Amino acid sequence: MAEQSKSKPVPPEISPYLFPVALALMGAWFSYDGWFSAEPDMQEHLIFNRVGSAILLPWAVVDFFRTWRAENEYKRKIVVKNDVTLDDN
Repeated sequence: MAEQSKSKPVPPEISPYLFPVALALMGAWFSYDGWFSAEPDMQEHLIFNRVGSAILLPWAVVDFFRTWRAENEYKRKIVVKNDVTLDDN
């Protein structure tokens, strides 16, 4: 039998923007059901959907900008760290 590697496999990376996009999609769904849907069955859940959209959409925007700022900060630290190591040579 072939030798197996002792190191654990690296888990796949997911985008840091996955959570804000998921929030935005859920918020859009709540918005449609709460504000635009004329389906009679959805009238029972009107307030729930409106409140859900009022919470999820701003949360998605805030989380998107937090993630964007954190990603830019991380990239800037990597660039600065690489510049320092290049200057040391």
